[in-house]
Amino acid sequence: MARFTVNDVRRILRDCAGEPDSISLDSEIGAVSFDEMGYDSLARLELAARIQQEFLVAIPDEQVEELRTPDDVVGYVTPRIAAA
Repeated sequence: MARFTVNDVRRILRDCAGEPDSISLDSEIGAVSFDEMGYDSLARLELAARIQQEFLVAIPDEQVEELRTPDDVVGYVTPRIAAA
């Protein structure tokens, strides 16, 4: 079974949106909001698209706005990977 962790979020964010100036992605980012890190809604939509490509878990656009932190994303994706 594939696993999805904050490290996956970190890697995908770097690939699709780069490293923010406001925080190091190598720090404990799990509970830090995407807004605080400087990622806008476009970056979050790209994150969701990459998750769908790599992990086959679709995150509807309206749900993307509800997932405010990397921990929220992991909590949403992990059980859906297990169900796939």
